[in-house]
Amino acid sequence: MTLRSRADTVLAHPSAILLSAQLVAVLAYPFFDETALGRSVIGVVQLVVVLAALAAVRRTPALTWVAVLLGGPAMVLTVVEAVQPDVDGVVLASALFHAPFYFYVSYAMLRYLFHDDRVTRDELFATGAAFTVVAWGFAYLYAAAQVIWPGSFVGAVGSGDRSWFELLFLSFTTLTSVGLSDVVPVLAHARSLAMVEMVAGVFYVALVVARLVSLAVVRQRPE
Repeated sequence: MTLRSRADTVLAHPSAILLSAQLVAVLAYPFFDETALGRSVIGVVQLVVVLAALAAVRRTPALTWVAVLLGGPAMVLTVVEAVQPDVDGVVLASALFHAPFYFYVSYAMLRYLFHDDRVTRDELFATGAAFTVVAWGFAYLYAAAQVIWPGSFVGAVGSGDRSWFELLFLSFTTLTSVGLSDVVPVLAHARSLAMVEMVAGVFYVALVVARLVSLAVVRQRPE
């Protein structure tokens, strides 16, 4: 297989690229989040995630222009937030664009999964990518809540506002219902968001299981 054909194979699976970019970002945060240069690297990775999400939406039945209208400002604010991570206005603006963008991407991927009666390899990657995209969306909602209602979250280590990576960890543990987070929502609005995410996590698993069962029934049904 030539280098070009390999590249074409990779580009044919934008959901896999999105999922990989998100996992790389999760693994990279602990190494790069402490310095200005590190935050710049994380900002670049975040841009890759947004671009991969836009590419993934183009493969779905959803409206690409909606994703572009949300993703464009999100990309700009990603760069600004990497330079000024402690400015509340920047953090809030970034969250208000990133959260709806990621939720729309997850909606697009769910439409992609339910679009036909045949599961492709990219749709399998979309199953995992959609789940992680929801977690990222709620992490940005938590970041916005922390700006609007200071003291929304407390942690076992340190005091004051929680870092975005801590909020992402809270989001993943809430969405998966494992309950392992040492970051806890303590104000009413933050707890409301956490409860909505719990429902979303259970609902997502139910949707995927229902999809797989329905496909199994369709395959067994005589023509």
